[in-house]
Amino acid sequence: MKLWDGRFSKATDALVDDFNSSIFFDKRLYKQDIEGSIAHANMLGKQGIIKQDEAELIKKTLKEILADIEANKVEFDIAAEDIHMNVETILTSRIGDVGKKLHTGRSRNDQVALDIRMYIKEEIKTVDAMLLKLQEVLLNLAKKHTETIMPGYTHLQRAQPISLAHHLMAYFEMIKRDRDRLADTYRRTNILPLGSGAMAATTYPLDRYAVAKELGFDDVTLNSLDGVSDRDFCIELLSNFSILMMHLSRFSEEIIMWCSHEFGFVELDDAYSTGSSIMPQKKNPDVAELVRGKTGRIYGSLMALLTTMKALPLAYNKDMQEDKEPVFDAIDNVKMCIPVFAAMVNTMKVRKENMLKAAKGGFTNATDAADYLVKHGMPFRDAHEVIGKLVFYCIQNSKNLDDLTIEEFKKFSPVFEESVYKAISLEECVNKRNVIGGPSKTMMEEVIRKNEEYLKAV
Repeated sequence: MKLWDGRFSKATDALVDDFNSSIFFDKRLYKQDIEGSIAHANMLGKQGIIKQDEAELIKKTLKEILADIEANKVEFDIAAEDIHMNVETILTSRIGDVGKKLHTGRSRNDQVALDIRMYIKEEIKTVDAMLLKLQEVLLNLAKKHTETIMPGYTHLQRAQPISLAHHLMAYFEMIKRDRDRLADTYRRTNILPLGSGAMAATTYPLDRYAVAKELGFDDVTLNSLDGVSDRDFCIELLSNFSILMMHLSRFSEEIIMWCSHEFGFVELDDAYSTGSSIMPQKKNPDVAELVRGKTGRIYGSLMALLTTMKALPLAYNKDMQEDKEPVFDAIDNVKMCIPVFAAMVNTMKVRKENMLKAAKGGFTNATDAADYLVKHGMPFRDAHEVIGKLVFYCIQNSKNLDDLTIEEFKKFSPVFEESVYKAISLEECVNKRNVIGGPSKTMMEEVIRKNEEYLKAV
């Protein structure tokens, strides 16, 4: 017997039961559902909507049901459709008619809106803690490599020399923004929808603010239609995760290139690599590749929910049952990716000599050679042209700028002096970029110090 079948003259078809049921995936909300019900029952008793002793019995039994579920002593029933009706059915089976009073003043519509908000709040905290540990890995690695010179790239072409610390801390800043976005989403998620009823609130004198306080919400929703039909916070979460995974995917792409024979910048630890079933020499960056691949899966979750919500009239529609699986799947995969990614980065071996060798090639000091001329009075556009011709000369003669004699330099401009060699040394190129945000050792140490304070503060 279903809790809503009073209106119906025949049972639903078995196929409809399977199609309509969400217990297969929303059973993970059991804790949030029971905690929300306990707070609701507590409020009903205090408001005199049900007797106080009835409220106490309901609360006591709900806690027992929670313990039984966590001890794997409860088998959920597909006929009860979802976690909310399963819990209520179990409650009623244990305490009879008193259990039927729990649903007074609420609907499954505002109940599920509550449960998913509570669940997402907890998961945001978990993901944020994982991101904090990833930031610690990046920061600690950066501290070791403020003097490790590597080529920086634009268009995947060697551009200017930087330090590995500078490169790593770029991802630190991205993750800082990811955490900010999650904190902002948490703030909007932390609004209590319970009390919205099915869509038009209720005639019972509910104390919504008391329930919000008991459950740790900052405020209550101010419109019952919006309270039951809002899934912006789910979409925001998936959007945040998509941006986060995009950042991890970009870094994964670089690690995949860096550990290739063509780059040789890093070597991944054996514990975070795999081999080939046919090629015995292979050491594959499967962790990075899977993170890159799962990014598309997270994007898919976002697009699925956006598409589901795009044409729904107010207020609740059954379509919205489709919010949970993409949210759950995205949460599960993000939580899977971050720790293994952090461990992979933390254990990889940096090949400094290969990074330095790559930075010496590709004329990464060409901009500094132009700046040298500018600092000696030449207009930048003229300096740019001179160095462009110098680079072309070097390419024709298989040389780097560092290899040129002072006589060769002077063929292109009499401005060049012996001091040019220091000006275009890679160490000088990196360390004279001594502005905040730049790659110099001094500035990187300052930025690292600031971010150590940031990590302590959050």
